[in-house]
Amino acid sequence: MTGTINLAGTLADGAQQATGVANLAWLLLVLPAAGAAVLLIGGRRTDKWGHLLGSATVIGAFVYGLVLFFDTTALGADDRTRDLHLFDWISVNSLSVDLGLRLDPLSLTFVLLITGVGSLIHIYSIGYMSDDRDRRRFFAYLNLFVSAMLLLVLGNSFVTLYFGWEGVGLASYLLIGWYQGKDFAATAAKKAFLMNRVGDVGLALAIFLMFKHMGSTSYDVVFAEIGNQSTGVVVAIGILLLLGACGKSGQFPLQAWLPDAMAGPTPVSALIHAATMVTAGVYLIARSSPLYSLAQAEDARFVVMIIGAITLLIGCVIGCAYDDFKKVLAYSTVSQIGYMILAVGLGPAGYALGILHLLTHGFFKAGLFLGAGSVMHGMNDEGDIRRLGGLAKKMPITFITWTLGYLALIGFPFLSGYFSKDAIISAAFSAGGGRGWVFGGIALFGAGLTAFYMTRLLILVFLGKPRWEKLKSEDGRAYHPHESGPTMTIPMIILSIGSVAAGAILSGMLPGWLEPSVGELAEVHGPLSHTAVSILTVGISAIGAAIAFAVFGRREQPVTRPQRVSWPVRAARADLYGNHLNEALFARPGVWLTRFLVFVDNRGVDGVVNGIAAGLGGSSGRLRRLQTGFVRSYALSMLGGSILVIAALLMVRFA
Repeated sequence: MTGTINLAGTLADGAQQATGVANLAWLLLVLPAAGAAVLLIGGRRTDKWGHLLGSATVIGAFVYGLVLFFDTTALGADDRTRDLHLFDWISVNSLSVDLGLRLDPLSLTFVLLITGVGSLIHIYSIGYMSDDRDRRRFFAYLNLFVSAMLLLVLGNSFVTLYFGWEGVGLASYLLIGWYQGKDFAATAAKKAFLMNRVGDVGLALAIFLMFKHMGSTSYDVVFAEIGNQSTGVVVAIGILLLLGACGKSGQFPLQAWLPDAMAGPTPVSALIHAATMVTAGVYLIARSSPLYSLAQAEDARFVVMIIGAITLLIGCVIGCAYDDFKKVLAYSTVSQIGYMILAVGLGPAGYALGILHLLTHGFFKAGLFLGAGSVMHGMNDEGDIRRLGGLAKKMPITFITWTLGYLALIGFPFLSGYFSKDAIISAAFSAGGGRGWVFGGIALFGAGLTAFYMTRLLILVFLGKPRWEKLKSEDGRAYHPHESGPTMTIPMIILSIGSVAAGAILSGMLPGWLEPSVGELAEVHGPLSHTAVSILTVGISAIGAAIAFAVFGRREQPVTRPQRVSWPVRAARADLYGNHLNEALFARPGVWLTRFLVFVDNRGVDGVVNGIAAGLGGSSGRLRRLQTGFVRSYALSMLGGSILVIAALLMVRFA
């Protein structure tokens, strides 16, 4: 039957003032920010213990986040949305912005994700960055990143959110470009920074429209007044918010920066791709659920679903062709965030499901990235999967934890991804009419592709023959693979436990917990039951994994990439020409426009100014010759002038 989505959903009417332990919520921002300040200002004097301080501040924030979480769970559902006013921030005419924190189930969920997974990544970084002489500065940037991300999710207005949004952009630029001496790292950092600015313009314009039409940027006022606005205003704000989400979460057409962000150290990849930056766009749309749930916002929701569906396909297709370990995982992130964007685009039927997948993804994707870092750490930083193989016996802990993350990602029954991704696919089929079949079919096909490229990754890295035995790394060293130390393996083990159990635990409790923030999870009725969708998803994923085993597991793979490949493979290796498209549509026209404006400035504006100056200069130079300094010359000039005046008067009189 035709699928329908019930857009009904009740939200908390307003926020209460924070009391008790919630009055200390500012510590969530101050602890990592203070850590960053001490490490940056203290300089080399903090080298010996800077990594410990950087880790301690985030762990401390996580502990307080747990205390605040349990304090909130003790309250009734109607009392779980609280505001903490810090100080008056901006007051210009009718614009008044208070710096305050919104403490509700949605923000606290992100606090635990950011600080919890962030703490594990900090601990992992102690071992991973042990040989880097600037490790102290690296931890300062990590602390800055975490503090900015916490401000983003805790702010009680769109302006405060935007402040954290830009802070995350700055910190990501510093971290992605950590290896500034390498051209590719510096280029990747600039690319990420500039492409994110495109999305940021959309978010800024949305905030301007909110203030223009509703007179405020606070969540309470905007969400209370948005229903009184015209359809055009609601759709415009919704599309502009989506543009901001596309930039920060690496969604089409602004996805090209995210794989290049692998130029930074692996802990940065895990932090950006699992627990923090890429989740910001999903958070933004979920936080704006009162807007997207309106009947006037149906077109905006539809565009959100389209972007999510396109992006998840792009990530899956490109992930099948890459040979770079971390870039395959990066495009996997692009794809999985696409699932989340598709989910929140479904409205009340998908907000909680998108957040559920975001949380489970945080566990298994962070574990996958840290596992990749462990492999590279033991293999002279080698990231080409064709030069690996047979590492399961050399790195047993890394292999087991990574495999659990892999199984969770492909949706193996009863692991985390099974509960979150299957629910999104089922809800997509219920989008209504032909849309449901299109979006559900795309999501289902993406699950099969995900199983294919992740199984390919598993085979080429951990299984088969060790292709690295007769090779040397780029710096001429032989490979001596070994298991990582406890500071790296313990976080991987903890994350693998989350990869196994988080989905089962959260799927039952999360929708009810998030209800005060995103509304009640709407019931959906689609052409296929949830059980049927789960069976289809598992079956198609199994087919994808089987094809990967047949292609890559039954015969030895070459160390070098085959040069003669089909057009689809060439297109996938070229990022489906996304960079070419951005260059043709934006970069080259921008360069041409800049050159034209420089020409106009040089020959036009400067030409006029310089021409006037030259004319005055030439005229003054010639007139200066008349100033000889001799009295007889001046007397002769006066006589000549007098004769001319008298002659003119006589001519007028006798004419």
